[in-house]
Formats: sequence, structure tokens, C-alpha cells
Amino acid sequence: MKDPVQTILDNVNKLSNPSAGEEKYIPQEGERLPNIGHLQEIIGHVKSIVFPGFFSPCGTNSKTRQYFTGVNLEKLYKLLEEQIRNGICFFGTPDSPMAKSSQQYALEFIDRLPEIKRLLYTDVKAVFDGDPAARSYGEVIFCYPAIISMIHYRVAHELLLLGIPVIPRIITELAHSATGIDIHPGAQIGEYFSIDHGTGVVIGETCIIGNRVRLYQGVTLGAKSFTLDERGLPVNVPRHPILEDNVIVYSNSTILGRITIGHDSVIGGNVWQTSSVPPYSRVLQQKAVASVFTDGLGI
Repeated sequence: MKDPVQTILDNVNKLSNPSAGEEKYIPQEGERLPNIGHLQEIIGHVKSIVFPGFFSPCGTNSKTRQYFTGVNLEKLYKLLEEQIRNGICFFGTPDSPMAKSSQQYALEFIDRLPEIKRLLYTDVKAVFDGDPAARSYGEVIFCYPAIISMIHYRVAHELLLLGIPVIPRIITELAHSATGIDIHPGAQIGEYFSIDHGTGVVIGETCIIGNRVRLYQGVTLGAKSFTLDERGLPVNVPRHPILEDNVIVYSNSTILGRITIGHDSVIGGNVWQTSSVPPYSRVLQQKAVASVFTDGLGI
């Protein structure tokens, strides 16, 4: 019969001393790492600032709201500066020029918050206008997974534009885990964007999505194939679809490759699309054919 203490001690030695092949996966001594808990706090502060009263106790009084906005901005700045620095150090060294300017990156992000707020309010309106089940804007903000995913995406996208490594991807993956909506922070998404229901939606890194685009659950905007380098590794080139303004894509449709869906087009449900379509197109699945079989004949 195995001794519990000895079994644990034996495996402590095995698990805490990685083999030579495992070293590349494990942080070096003293290496700074992003903190997922702190990144969740950052998103919490952004939510409280952008949607006052919904996610913080500021109430509706303008003076109280101003006070709580200031408190949240100060906390956001401190956490963001720390996590930006950790993200940069994760890919470089603590003495790198980028790491030393983490304060400036944090301040630049805060300067972009008013535009992030504007875009998110357009998303709320788009979701509300497109769903007769929604009774108020407040219900959309509180309840709809599309808004949760877009808060994460719009924050992550701005950090990515600032050149911050790894942090944007962690932030969007937090939303992916919470909502089932997978939006890469590198995707470019216009204003008044909405996702109905949301579960299973995938938006790839090089997607370009115009204004007033609506997606339904299970939609994939993905790559059809990958360009490989001389080592056989994928090359990061534009490989995902472009959706122009006022496009609607219904549930479980898959759009692959660097193709363009022209403005004001509708892609019906369960469509497999790998070629561009002009503006005002209607792409629908072929209607099912009903047949009658007798005694198994024809099956």
C-alpha cells in the first residue's frame, strides 16, 4: 500500500524540476507575469466608468458619479500600468524602453476611454434595436453577453493598437470563457455592432467588420487556409473575411478566407461561404427537398 507522504514527496521532486525540453515553457527566475485577477479588476473598473451605476455604487447623482469615476480611474491607472509593464517584460526585459514607458501607455489608454465609451454605447443601441425581447437599454447592459464580450474586445483592441503584448489576448479570452464569444483583439470592428445570443461566435484576428453589422449565434468568420514559411509555420497575413456596412449573418453560418461580403448583404443560416459577394446580396441555403419512400425504396 502506498504511503501518502512519500508519494507526495516523490512527485514534488518530479514536478518541480522540469526536464530540459520543458524549460522553454516555464518562466525564468524573476520574470514578471501578467496577473489574470488584476486584469479582471481592470475590466471591472472600465465597466464602472463606462456604465456608471450598473457596476458600481455611484448612483445617479452627478457629483457622486464624478467622484466614483475619479476613484475608478485612479485604480485603473495603477493596475493598468503594472499589467502593461508585466506584459512587456513577459516578452522582453524589465529594462527595455517599452517597459520603462508603461506609465505613458497606461495614460494613453485612459485618453482613449471616452472613444471606447462612445463605441460601447453604439453597441448597446444596436443590440437593443435588433432584439424585440429587450425591454430597456439597462437590461441589455446588465444581461446581454454581447455587451460583456464587446467591453473586453474594445479594451483589448485599444491596448493592442498601443503595441502591448499578450495582455489584449488574455482579456478577450476572459470574455470567451464567460460568454462563449471568441473575438480576437486584432479584429477591426466598427460602431453599432451587435451579436444576438452569441454562443459559438468566432471572429478571427484579421477580420474587418464595418458599421451596423449583426451576427447571430454560431457564426464563424475564419481563415480558409494558412500561408506557411520555410519552416512550415503559419505566416500572419490577412486571412479572414471583410464584412462591409449593414451586413447580417444568421446563425451557424461559416464565412472563410480573405473574401468580402458587400454592404447591405444578408447571409442566411447554415451557409458555407468561401467567395466574395457584391453589395445587396442574399445568400441562402438551398431549400430541403421532401421525398416519400415506400418499403425502403430510394434510401
